[in-house]
Amino acid sequence: MSGDFRLPGGHLPSWGMVVDLNRCVGCQTCTVACRSANDTLPGVQWRRVIDVELGRFPDVERLFMVVGCQHCEEPPCVPVCPTGATAKRADGIVTQDYDLCIGCGYCAVACPYQARTIAYETTPAFAEGLTLHEDAVAHPERLGVAQKCNFCSTRVDAGLAQGLVPGVDPTATPACAAACIADAIKFGDFNDPNSNVSRLSAANKTMLMHEELGTKPKIRYLYETPAHPGRDNPPDDADDANPASPLVGKRQQRWDFRAAMNFGLGGAGSGFAVVAYGLHLMGWLSVDAFRVALVVAGAFMAVGLFFVFLEIGRKLRFLNALLRPQSSWMTREIYVVGVFYASVGASLLWPMPALFAVAAAAAAAFLYCQARILNAGKGIPAWRAPLIRPMILATGLLEGAGIAAYANAAALGSIKVAGAVAWGGLVLVALNAVLWHSYRKSARANGIPPLARADIDETSAIVHGVGHAMAAAFFAGGLMADGFIAVALIALGGAAAFAGGLLWKFVVITRACHTQGFALPKVPRRGSGNKAAPVSAGALAVGRAATAGD
Repeated sequence: MSGDFRLPGGHLPSWGMVVDLNRCVGCQTCTVACRSANDTLPGVQWRRVIDVELGRFPDVERLFMVVGCQHCEEPPCVPVCPTGATAKRADGIVTQDYDLCIGCGYCAVACPYQARTIAYETTPAFAEGLTLHEDAVAHPERLGVAQKCNFCSTRVDAGLAQGLVPGVDPTATPACAAACIADAIKFGDFNDPNSNVSRLSAANKTMLMHEELGTKPKIRYLYETPAHPGRDNPPDDADDANPASPLVGKRQQRWDFRAAMNFGLGGAGSGFAVVAYGLHLMGWLSVDAFRVALVVAGAFMAVGLFFVFLEIGRKLRFLNALLRPQSSWMTREIYVVGVFYASVGASLLWPMPALFAVAAAAAAAFLYCQARILNAGKGIPAWRAPLIRPMILATGLLEGAGIAAYANAAALGSIKVAGAVAWGGLVLVALNAVLWHSYRKSARANGIPPLARADIDETSAIVHGVGHAMAAAFFAGGLMADGFIAVALIALGGAAAFAGGLLWKFVVITRACHTQGFALPKVPRRGSGNKAAPVSAGALAVGRAATAGD
């Protein structure tokens, strides 16, 4: 095919699927066909079928839902990728380059459809070890990197090269659609009004998964038949507080305590550099003291970045993370870090105000990058909430003030520095308290699911108590005291503020990190009780005729 994937005549296709919820019988043939065609490891399923039960007896309904990569028109996984390994072709297929990927997992937390998998070893299906077949079809290039459905792009491309029509000719059609025994999965070109998927979409009502997120997924779900229109699915039917429900998102496993350490220590270090620069500009921190502060801040940031390095699956490829500054905040963070360390190193040799300003600006930019990185995790509702950005920024500055207070006490510093930190700390504590309270209160409205809200609520009293109330009390006590007692109290306030910031970051990143889950805003009208399909006009006529005959 040509580089722009145009069909003969200059037509650019837009490949996608239509899945009929009334036809799917849950046989898992598509899952098996996908695994066979793509040689996925045991437990790795690019195409899945979930078994959904809705309602409560006697008003119940059961259906099966095909899920996997939705090949979005606006895929959130593409811009976040720091290497360019995840890309979208001109024909709409979202691909994965295993040779570029470093296994950072950013695409996994950005995807609202749980369509990414990272396997770190070849797991055999049997305890005895790999079978001859498993050994023959092994894909070592997929280990330690993200993998996903690619709409069987090699089949599609090969079929087009032979003049076949994807979605019509089985060998040119994704394996899941070609193998579906119920003909529930249709594949085709949405840019062709005469294709099967275009005709089905035009003639029937369809729904998109998580349409409100603006990803514009390329899998449409049919939920009605000519005889029986579908129905709205009330929110209580989803039972989104039940962890056993297949629709409810589980905690993500890609970004663990190592990611939390990066956001905690990196944010605190960069915040400390900014606070120290402010103290230096006010004349309360000497040139030598500020240079020491920059080294300390750099050490905090370096430890945080080291934890990120430990988390990536292909560590020897870490330089690939430099390849996507045009869109990835993770790549931008790396460049900002380079500027920070270069300016800090230069300032140690040449203590110039311009270099100090560059170092402080780079530290502030690093903190901002952290806020954008976490907020771009679109697949985790607790992270994509609008308040995450100001919370990361405000917490980083408060943690930085905490480090400044402690460092000042450890160095037997001046009461002026302690007082300035305390006043600034009180303002930042108030700001952080308001932000955390607002984040918690707006969690439901921002789509954070019940299980994640429970984790946030469970921790809220400690965050407020230690990170806000205790910190404020010590800061205020220090302002009312004199001498070393004042410095010590303010240092304790800084320690409390630092602890509170670390706590909420760990909770939000490693506990309240439930994935988006799956959604069924519309469902077929079938089942029992009030979910049963209405009797059709034809059936009524037959029944009346039979009654009249009796």
